[in-house]
Amino acid sequence: MADQNVRNAGFTSSGIQGGSLASSMMSHEARSSGGGVPSGGPTSTLQGMGAKGTTHSSGFTSSGISGGSMASSMMSREASAHGGGVPRGGTTSTVQSI
Repeated sequence: MADQNVRNAGFTSSGIQGGSLASSMMSHEARSSGGGVPSGGPTSTLQGMGAKGTTHSSGFTSSGISGGSMASSMMSREASAHGGGVPRGGTTSTVQSI
């Protein structure tokens, strides 16, 4: 995953950029969860990467998820919670797509 993609989506070191994809994601996620953005969800995960200014070593790459990485652990937990598959629109699939 390129750092620039995360910034371009609106996840920055100074917060979520208004009018951006990040802002839309945050709004949708907050409505879906009753008003707040859940910890560990796509918005908070990507904002954490944007705040650090780097996605390096996260394990989300252009060729897939790296084994033994944070991304791999996230995917495993999410798949276990959903009966063995990673749901479309879930944290792992959303972060990987960006």
